[in-house]
Amino acid sequence: MTVGEIYRILDTLSPFELQEKWDNSGLLLGDEQQRVERVVLSVDIDAKMVEEAEEGTLFVLHHPLIFSGLKRLVWSDYPANILREMVKKGHAMIAMHTNFDKTHLNRYVFEKVLGFEGCCEEFVCRAEGEWSGDELLEDIKRRLGLERLRVVGRKRDIGSVAMTTGSGASLLDEIDADLFLTGDIKFHDAMKAHSMGIMMADIGHFESERHFADALGESLKNLPIPVIIAQSINPFTYI
Repeated sequence: MTVGEIYRILDTLSPFELQEKWDNSGLLLGDEQQRVERVVLSVDIDAKMVEEAEEGTLFVLHHPLIFSGLKRLVWSDYPANILREMVKKGHAMIAMHTNFDKTHLNRYVFEKVLGFEGCCEEFVCRAEGEWSGDELLEDIKRRLGLERLRVVGRKRDIGSVAMTTGSGASLLDEIDADLFLTGDIKFHDAMKAHSMGIMMADIGHFESERHFADALGESLKNLPIPVIIAQSINPFTYI
């Protein structure tokens, strides 16, 4: 298949025009006429993935490797070191970031991973019910494979839950729920949530988005070339 053929399938599935203005989703490396033998799906890309991939691979990533404007390409610097090896091996790269968050990823994690039933609008998914706060947090930890959770404003009983994968604390003003689940919660976000009476739990950026490949892979099962689900490294370790 060509990169362009796959791009158009992805664009139909989750239109790139839905991405936020600050985002950089779309075709980031290669050209539409380029033929590829396989597709690798992953949240991110790292040097080991590039090294192990056969030549002529199309990487479809959640996070754009080229995000802000590149002013120089110094081969020892990130992300130039990754891009150099990708060019050498004839790889191509497409990013599906905020457009896929809106159309698929948040709902997939909320419903299929965390087991909630509710509604999703843009980046926020929400459900109502009756939960014990402690029991719900333990279930979330188990489902996401988290050893611990950072929690703000712990509550005994929960009647509504909202969630945004990745880094969603900037959406706090839009949250109408007892508990807000998201990643990358900063100190001042926590202070704001505390003053608003909203409980927050940090479910991790990587941990909440690592299901990207599974979510997208379900829609690409019928491609005539192999679709490989991969997992980039989590740069954090917990001690």
